[in-house]
Amino acid sequence: MKFRKRVMSAVMIVLMMCALSVSSVLADDKKVDQNDQNKVTILFTHDMHSRMEEYKGESSRMIGGISRIKTVIDQKKSENPATFVFDAGDFSMGTLYQTIYETEAAELTLFGRIGVDATTLGNHEFDYRSEGLSNMLHSAVRNAEEDETIVLPKLLSANIDWNKNQTEDNKLVQTAFEDYGSTEYTVIERDGVRIGVFGVMGEDSAACAPLSGIEFDGIVDASKRTVEKLKNENVDMIVCLSHSGTSQDPEKSEDEILAEEVPEIDVIISGHSHTTLSDPIICGDTVIASSGCYGKALGELQLIPSEDGRWTLSDYELNEIDESVEKNEQVEQYLSDYRVKINDEYLEQYGYTMDQVIAENDISFTQIEDIDKEIHEDSLGNLISDSYIYAVKKAEGDNYEPVDVAIVPVGVVRDTFQKGEITVSDVFNVSALGIGADRLTGYPLVSVYLTGKELKTIAEVDASISPLMPTAQLFSSGMMWEYNPNRLILNRVTDTGLVQDYTGNEDEVSYDQTEKIEDSKLYRVVSGLYSAQMLGAVNDKSKGILSITPKNKEGDAIEDFEQYIIHDQDGSEVKEWYALAGYIDSFSENKEGISVIPARYSALEGRKVLNDSKNLIDLLKNPNKIAQIAYAIVIVFVIVLVLLIRFIWKKVNLKKKRG
Repeated sequence: MKFRKRVMSAVMIVLMMCALSVSSVLADDKKVDQNDQNKVTILFTHDMHSRMEEYKGESSRMIGGISRIKTVIDQKKSENPATFVFDAGDFSMGTLYQTIYETEAAELTLFGRIGVDATTLGNHEFDYRSEGLSNMLHSAVRNAEEDETIVLPKLLSANIDWNKNQTEDNKLVQTAFEDYGSTEYTVIERDGVRIGVFGVMGEDSAACAPLSGIEFDGIVDASKRTVEKLKNENVDMIVCLSHSGTSQDPEKSEDEILAEEVPEIDVIISGHSHTTLSDPIICGDTVIASSGCYGKALGELQLIPSEDGRWTLSDYELNEIDESVEKNEQVEQYLSDYRVKINDEYLEQYGYTMDQVIAENDISFTQIEDIDKEIHEDSLGNLISDSYIYAVKKAEGDNYEPVDVAIVPVGVVRDTFQKGEITVSDVFNVSALGIGADRLTGYPLVSVYLTGKELKTIAEVDASISPLMPTAQLFSSGMMWEYNPNRLILNRVTDTGLVQDYTGNEDEVSYDQTEKIEDSKLYRVVSGLYSAQMLGAVNDKSKGILSITPKNKEGDAIEDFEQYIIHDQDGSEVKEWYALAGYIDSFSENKEGISVIPARYSALEGRKVLNDSKNLIDLLKNPNKIAQIAYAIVIVFVIVLVLLIRFIWKKVNLKKKRG
């Protein structure tokens, strides 16, 4: 009897333990299910730069394309109804789709068609200038009014105080913002989750938008104000669309600083720096995410609620947009319609079409993501700068005045050439930025004059400033310089010279035989409009240590660079991209009648020569005035130090004698 009771008791205990175990599993399942129900998906892009179509990447693989992005967005939304889609600015300026900005606003309109909930402005949206940006926003609104299927993304900007920006141009933009419905922030509710979203533009981004004419508030103070407002909106999550960027230098990593200073932000979608974060940056409870530029990937964040009322990152993925993703047929039709308009409204006046093949290329040019990683001569930079001189010769004809030097900053080079066919679109993408005085997209070439001393300063900017600011690196045609990175900063250039036999065609040019640059002589220099303006900004950027003042032929300082735009014989502006297209189009043809990029551009020519010597003589020889002043200061310091030591020594000895 006792044995039977013991057995029954044991069975009961086992059954109770099993019941508790099952209950625990069910509870865990319920918890998982609850988290799945509350899971939020955030899809994001930034720095799209008008890359609406797929494009050829390295190894000729086709990547990107907004129709493929649409396919992934639809798939993710079907998996989770609490899916939000955001963009962090610079959605325009980079391909021929930008050329119809005033009539079609293709980028914003397509964002509306694929389901982007909100975006913010980047610095390149201001490249259209006030009137152009205003017209683009109004065009987008008009498109949405005419087609009810277009739901434009919310346009968010929290760090513009319009009371501080009341010029006529500023008022034009402000009115466009108001007509579009732009606000500091918005609240989007989906599947019971309320997300508060706001947008900001960082300090470096604002500095890269000289044509905006707008004074932007600091992103930290603006974000603090906006976050306080969002707290009153009873939101579940706060997301910042920041066109500010991250950097390996902690003092320049604006979005990391923002996360530290405003910890209430749950997610920062970080644009501007074109960063690809394979893993997000976690700063306290804030997730900083970047998916890279040009729509190569669609970023994805999965977040679940935490017990402390914040959110926990459960998954992070960069969905590659490539040939493995199907295209959305409806979006492809929209793109096809746009291509017709681009050809008719823009390219026809240049005698080209988008898909026209103008060259064959068998050269491995530097990939665009690598072009500014180190200071070096680059074949693509050589090709572009050579094209400027060729274009001026062609435009001026019999009235051509010799160009001594052409300058191309790496920051205006936006793409590279892959092996195989080069189309008109490919050429445009390389030099896609800006608009001219004619209000047509593409920066025009301008002609200025610099002294020989200033030409040497340009070389010094490349050698000394570029390591600190990679976008300042310069490529040139007609000029060479030798530099030693081990020398004193601002005194690294050891030799310069001009090439006198430059012909502007595919013939090989020797940079070994150069002419000495005379300090006081004026030399004709050609560059893009923006680049020429930035040359004039060197004085301010260097606090007057370096001096470059672009001048006219008479030697007078230039105040309005648009007065020195180069026009062809029909009176049209010579655009940077068109100069490159014309130069490539002029090369010798293959048997199919297509130009071929010359083998000359497969090798470097000695335009920028590195002398990595640590020999004391090499480090100190031929000092410029900056170095002479620095050396003088050091010598004075050493003399004072020696005298001070000698004085102290005497005092000590005197004290000993007296002791």
